Amino acid sequence: MLNKLAGIQGKLNNIGDEVYQTWSYEQRHDEIAKLVQGFRNGLPVQILCQLSASIAGGTAEAAEHLAILISRRERKTIVNRESGSDKALRDLLQATLLPARN
Repeated sequence: MLNKLAGIQGKLNNIGDEVYQTWSYEQRHDEIAKLVQGFRNGLPVQILCQLSASIAGGTAEAAEHLAILISRRERKTIVNRESGSDKALRDLLQATLLPARN
């Protein structure tokens, strides 16, 4: 029963991803901008990063949008303030907010 529920949950999580793939770059950017505003109003940073990646089509794509919407200085502050000593959270935030520069 639990496996069946997990499978259903996984399919539901992917529904949004399929819808986002039909969106234009501008639609994705506008929606991620709304998430940034939500973050500034109290939305947890993990949700900002995870939903941005889902909407954008991946972590690297989300990072591009977030770099336009949030200054590098602010993104660094967010990573340091929000992750503390949680390595997994720091990794998520760095991948989405502070990707390695090419």
